[in-house]
Amino acid sequence: MTTKPSADNATRLEWFKSSYSTGEGPECIEVAASPGVVHVRDSKDVEGSQLAFSPAEWSAFLSYAADLS
Repeated sequence: MTTKPSADNATRLEWFKSSYSTGEGPECIEVAASPGVVHVRDSKDVEGSQLAFSPAEWSAFLSYAADLS
């Protein structure tokens, strides 16, 4: 997986969209890391709700998701 920053000047966070996400499907997310928090949002609704995870929670999720593939 590769990441690239999103062009989003509405926030100070630097958002990254997975190379697995495309503009064609509904499953697009972006992630931004800040000290102590990993933020997740829908790339098609950047002004909408966001999720926030501790780095440990995010790491556990990534390990779980990697085991599914």
